[in-house]
Amino acid sequence: MASYAVGDIQGCLGALESLLKQVGFSADDCLWVAGDLVNRGPHSLETLRFIKALGDQANVVLGNHDLHLLALHAKDAQLKPNDTLQPIFEAHDREALLTWLQQQPLLHYDAQLDTVMTHAGVPPCWDLRQAQKLSQELHTLLQSETAPLFFANMYGNQPDLWHDKLEGIDRWRCITNSFTRMRFITSASQLDFVQTGKAYVGADALQTELMPWFNVPSLVTSRQVFGHWAALRGETGKDHVVNLDMGCVWGGHLKLMRLEDGQCFTVSCQKA
Repeated sequence: MASYAVGDIQGCLGALESLLKQVGFSADDCLWVAGDLVNRGPHSLETLRFIKALGDQANVVLGNHDLHLLALHAKDAQLKPNDTLQPIFEAHDREALLTWLQQQPLLHYDAQLDTVMTHAGVPPCWDLRQAQKLSQELHTLLQSETAPLFFANMYGNQPDLWHDKLEGIDRWRCITNSFTRMRFITSASQLDFVQTGKAYVGADALQTELMPWFNVPSLVTSRQVFGHWAALRGETGKDHVVNLDMGCVWGGHLKLMRLEDGQCFTVSCQKA
């Protein structure tokens, strides 16, 4: 039995199937999916069906593209004809698929592997217990009657700095952005949504105000695996913080990591 973690699939199901065949993925194995199952790639609908069908073999966390899909579903939005999510909205099993997707958390932790998975990372100012608590708070919200209110107000960059007294929409948006959109931050864990490239990756915290979140000393001591940041090309320079996003949907690679020994496997992808 092995556990494998994969980054942003974004509808590139063929690449995922190729990787799973490469490692001999079987019914005894487990697949961790670090969010962004859908959007931009050619087979978002089929990807949802595939991962859902894995049942207990799959551990999934929500990414920003997954939440975008759920927000569109919540208001029954009319999509453009060329939208990559259109097949999901026309599918006979749309309701079942998106109900399943909405039941997924923002964080998954395995104590035996001492590994935590999120889509974008865990803000360095949160320890694991707090991150788990805040993930559960959002998970509970998404299962409640308040979910439509959340989705209607989910978008936005503020507040960009966490504090415990945040309430309501501001609190929920800050938690969501931290888990699903974080890249560059300040040493105080203030989120920045302007910088999106690979700049500053090797920068010292004492020399620049903005830096990748994983370059700030963290309260989380467990190994972290995350996606979201294709410009990193799967590299963070740190053994205990692993980026899984190698830009498959942009013509890069899809990356799979065996969590027991850290061995990584990749497959080349065609640009969607």
